[in-house]
Formats: sequence, C-alpha cells, structure tokens
Amino acid sequence: MTALPARPRLLSVIPPLTQLNTPYPATAYLTGFLRSRGFHATQADLALLTVLELLSPAGLDQLRATAEALPRKQRSPTIKTFLNQFERYRVATGPALALLQGRDGSLAHRICTRAFLPEGPRFSALDHYVDDGSGDPLGWAFGALGIQDRARHLATLFLNDLADVIREAADPRFEFVRYAESLAQSQPSFEPLAQALAAPPTLVDATLEKLAISTVDREQPDMLLLSVPFPGSVYAAFRIAQAVKAKHPQIVIVLGGGWVNTELRELAEPRVFDYVDYVTLDDGEAPLLALIEHLAGQRPRLNLLRTFTRVDGAVRWFTSGEPDVPFEDVGTPTWDGLPLDRYLSLLDMLNPMHRLWSDGHWNKLTVAHGCYWKKCSFCDVSLDYISRFEAANASTLVDRIERIVDETGHSGFHFVDEAAPPKALRALAEELQRRNLAISWWGNVRFEKSFTPELCLQLADSGCIAISGGLEVASDRLLALMKKGVSVDQVARVTRAFTDAGILVHAYLMYGFPTQTVQDTVDALEYVRQLFAEGCIQSGFFHRFACTVHSPVGRDPAAYGITLKPEPFKGFARNDIAFVDPTGVDHASLGQGLNKALYNYMHGICLDDDIRRWFDERMPKPRVRRNFISQALNGNFA
Repeated sequence: MTALPARPRLLSVIPPLTQLNTPYPATAYLTGFLRSRGFHATQADLALLTVLELLSPAGLDQLRATAEALPRKQRSPTIKTFLNQFERYRVATGPALALLQGRDGSLAHRICTRAFLPEGPRFSALDHYVDDGSGDPLGWAFGALGIQDRARHLATLFLNDLADVIREAADPRFEFVRYAESLAQSQPSFEPLAQALAAPPTLVDATLEKLAISTVDREQPDMLLLSVPFPGSVYAAFRIAQAVKAKHPQIVIVLGGGWVNTELRELAEPRVFDYVDYVTLDDGEAPLLALIEHLAGQRPRLNLLRTFTRVDGAVRWFTSGEPDVPFEDVGTPTWDGLPLDRYLSLLDMLNPMHRLWSDGHWNKLTVAHGCYWKKCSFCDVSLDYISRFEAANASTLVDRIERIVDETGHSGFHFVDEAAPPKALRALAEELQRRNLAISWWGNVRFEKSFTPELCLQLADSGCIAISGGLEVASDRLLALMKKGVSVDQVARVTRAFTDAGILVHAYLMYGFPTQTVQDTVDALEYVRQLFAEGCIQSGFFHRFACTVHSPVGRDPAAYGITLKPEPFKGFARNDIAFVDPTGVDHASLGQGLNKALYNYMHGICLDDDIRRWFDERMPKPRVRRNFISQALNGNFA
C-alpha cells in the first residue's frame, strides 16, 4: 500500500475528449469540495489542452509530416486540401482559434469574405442551405449584421476540416467530442483497450502523454483523480494513467465518473489495476475521503466506501454502510486553475437552441441530486445518480451561483440535473428575483403540468433562456408503457407555455422502444412535425433506445414484451444489453429518415410536407390528425 500524508496533494483531470466550449464539471465539483475540507486540490482539462496543442503551429507541422508519410493513393480529398494549402492553414489556425475563444473579434470581417480561411470538404455543407435570393447561402441565418456569428460558423467548419485531417492522417479514433469511443462502448472485455494501450502511441496519444506528464510535474500530486463521464474519454484516461505510472509510480491513481458508475459495477478484470490503483463508484466525495484516510493509515481497507482495488492478483470490492455527503454540504464548485479564456465557442448548428451545447461558456451546476420522478422504464433508476434524490434550499443554491459568477466572471448557467424539480425551480426563481441577480440559465425538466404559463413566465423573468426535456417516443401508448408520466397533448401545452414565455425548447426523442411498430414511429414523427409547426419546440434529437441492465426494462424484460440476448461477461464493462423485439422492426433503417426530418425541421424547412417523404422505403400513412397539436393547444379535441 502506498502511504500518503493525512493532507495529500490532489489533482483532478478531465481526460480527452468531452467538449471544447466549457469545462466538464466533475473536476470543478470535486476540487471545490476537497478545498472546502482543507485539502490542496487542483485540476486540469487535458481534453482542451490536447486539442489546442494539436492545432498549434508545432502540432500542425507534426500533422503535415504524418499526412505526407501516407502513400498518395491513401490521401483523401481532405488531406490533399490540407497539404496543398498547408501554409494558409498554418497562418489561419491561430487567428481562427482566437476568434472562437472570444479574444479577437476583429478578424470576423476578414473571415466572412470567404478568402481568409482555406475551405476543405466540410464547407460543402453551405451548399445545402436555402438561398434567400441574395446569392448568400448564410443570409437567412445571419443577415447583414450577424458578422461575428457568421465568422464563428465558418471558423467551426474550418476546425472540423482539421479534425478530419487528424482522424484520416494521424488517428482514426479522433473526434473533437470523443476519442476511441468504440474501445469502451458496450465492451464486456478489457482486451481491446489493453491492445490499444500496448500499441505504439499515435500523434494524438503522444501529445496527450506529453501534456499529462508536464501537468503532473507542475502540480506534483500525491493522488491523481481521473473522472471519466463518457465512453469517448475512457481510452485517454487509461493512456494518461499509463504515462503517469511509468514516470511517477508512487502517485496513487483513482478512476471514477459517470461511465465508471454505470459500466464497471461488476468489475472483475485485474489488468485494469495495471494502470490505476483504485476505482470508485457513484458520488466521489465520501469514497475519496475514506480512501485518503485509509492511505494515511487512519482507516482499515475493509472500511473503504464503494471502492474496487486489486489484492493478491484479484479484484476486491470494499464498501461500508457510511452515508454520502449530503447535497447541501458538497460545497461550491470551483473552476480555479482551468483556462476559461481558452475554451472554444463552436457554432456548428445554426439552430438557436441546439447551438447552446457547443457555444459559449456555461457554469454547470445541479439544482438537486438525483431525480424526483425516477420511474422511467428506460432509465437507470436503480443507480445512485438517479435514485438518491436530495435538494438544497434556494438560498444555498443562489449563494453558490453568486460565488461562481464572482470567480469565473461568467453569468451563464447550465443546470445539469436529470430533471430539475418544478418546485425547486420556482423557489430558485423567487430567490434570484429577490436578490435582483441577473443571470442566464437553462436546464433539463420533465414536461409536466406543473409548468403552468405563469410559472414559465416567472422562470423566464429569473433568467431562463432554454429548456430541454424528454418527449421520447411521442406515443401515448408507449409513454404509458415507459412510465414517463406525460402525454403528447400535455407536452404540447407545456412546451408552448415555455415558448410563449420566450424560452427555447429542445425535445429529447427516442425510437426503437420495445413493441414500437413502424406505424408508431410514423405517428411519432407526425406529432413532432406538428410541434415544430406550432412553435412548441425549436430543437430536438432522435436517439436509438438502448436497453441497460440497470433499467426496469433490463431488469424485467418480459413486462415489456422482449427477450434479452446477454453477451458473456468478461470482467470489464456491463451496461447495454441486446434484446429481441417480437415486432421485428428494422429500427436502424428508420433512424436516418427520422434524423433527416429533424434536421430540416430545426431549420424551419418542409414543416408542411408529408412526413413519409423523409424515408427511402414505403411507409404507412400517419394515423394522427394533421391538426392534433393545434386542437390540444386550444383544448378542443372534437
């Protein structure tokens, strides 16, 4: 056992890749909590730093050398454009990054001439926009005065071209928001990850390893905390751990985060601990305190909390019955140490609601821990991040908000709750209004009837600019089956109340739920078309239903008319599980049409067209009346 001082130095790291416009909040939460308990705690965002290093002049030189080493026959149009115009790319990349970081807005005019940035294949997207008659494909979106946003959109296309070059020339696993995702997505065996980690480092790997070592050398931690929220950051986390273990074997490395909490609950693979020393589950505050006490010789190993480690070559699980740190007592997140002026506000989607996810700095905060509803059958309701619901009082929340604004200089907040409770949001709005505090905020809710027009107006007055929520399958039969607790007509009225209050609305949509037929899918898309046409929602996203072992569907598949096809578990990750649906619908073939329709609806296109036009195969006629949503809004179903 590595012995640690009672007050060790702790470093929390965001591994590549998550998002580039604002820090992923896990390290901010942990760092704020640990500092409140008197620890020396720092943080670093290696996701952002890796991208910025790859796009630096030295990084571009390395990328060119890598691309030139490819045989000419293997060079794609993207790579050919990059090599042929390399000097222009090298000159333009730094200024484009400065524009996206908000440090040099004067360049916008030059970018908008379309003569400054070299334009690769990604710019062909502009050909699909509808010309407003001016000969300007972006005139409908930005008009004559939207110079800054127009330039940021063009700069984003430019960076996407560079991301394609990195992926095609240096590392096929690279994307700006994920890295080597397939190595950790629904992966029962550690073997693919082990093989990738044993392979020679790619340009991306080498860049990440260099940054990880320099960060550790600077901060000199006794303990390194790797928070892994998504499968697209798992491989990089292990790469970081591998590099640090090789140079600083005395540093204790702990793995946690959202992906770990859902996927590694049955961990039995000893090789994981060749890279990390401990794996903790669920909220990290209490397990970390217990682990620090143990490593300082103040707590026996048997009294660790929700922690895996390797003992005599085998994986062991240790946990005590101690309670978690109450949500009221976790403290205020801090972004101290993160380079807030270097994040990139990307503008890839021109829809005003959809752009919020990648555009602008948002201080991420939770109104409450867990979900107050926790009934949805597709959700991991048995896990702590859903099942343990705790709320803080409004005064505490607004105290945290004020401290965060003072620290970051940013007054925009994204409340990242599973579903923020209406009662808590009302209390929050009242406290913000009482203190006359001017912020902008958005978050996720259930479209329940508690969101009356009056409450929506109050939320807007407190600073709410946007709301996202689950309409899911847009079918009353299936909504009842999944215990969503809403109906299509109720969603229409609630979303319209939000939009009437000037609040943008995004709908999470789902297809492929058990027993969903082709007719159900067609009807759902007709509902969605009408919701867009009636101004109830401005944005949406269709995702394919995935059955997980922690959800009611995965725990009781017979109740949902399906049979599971479990893959043999090989000691590593376990979450998604395949199933057989007796309807036999080829949902994969429907997904392309659904997303094509949604993309057009988000741009205000073809809202009056028959929804069957979006599918390549012959589809049944919708059973939904074309005026269903308007009648729901008027309270008239006659």
